[in-house]
Amino acid sequence: MPLRNDPDNWGAVAKTLHWSVAGLIFAQLALGWMAVAWPLTPTKLYLFIWHKSLGFVILFLVLIRLVWRLFSPRPRFPGSSTAWQRRSAALVHGLLYAFLILLPLTGWLFNSAVDVPFRFFGWFRWPALIPPDRAQAHLLAGLHVFLGWGLVLLLSVHILASLWHHAVHRDSTLKRMLPGVRVPPGGS
Repeated sequence: MPLRNDPDNWGAVAKTLHWSVAGLIFAQLALGWMAVAWPLTPTKLYLFIWHKSLGFVILFLVLIRLVWRLFSPRPRFPGSSTAWQRRSAALVHGLLYAFLILLPLTGWLFNSAVDVPFRFFGWFRWPALIPPDRAQAHLLAGLHVFLGWGLVLLLSVHILASLWHHAVHRDSTLKRMLPGVRVPPGGS
């Protein structure tokens, strides 16, 4: 499988980044909800350490994916895609990228505002972005939760749209992002 995208298919790098981030997002959402709901014990602290650390991994992978898109532009849309579908896809993808960058940043800002020392996977201390501030911490916590629910909504739209393309429209939108699958040139 070629590393770079071609006019009809996503390449191995884009697919690997896509599915890696997808898996980490679902782990991240579960960790975040578990950490909030867990009673105050050492386990709760470990859940938060993993949640925060994976947030930075996701941020790093998303930034790599954005840079990669500069060197390997996205494949064209299937021929059956309408103008509103292309615009909607661009909007949802743009919002997904924005939320996947803003979520770790708001989490980092929140962690800084509550003045909780954070060690990335327990290895090294991550620097604070802002000084401790209770009012800002409250605002940032709310923003982080709001963005989290927004991400859930966007992911739902993204997943349902890809399934709709696959099951109803019967085009290559989903197939060409699946690992090991390549559609023929000009394939819809």
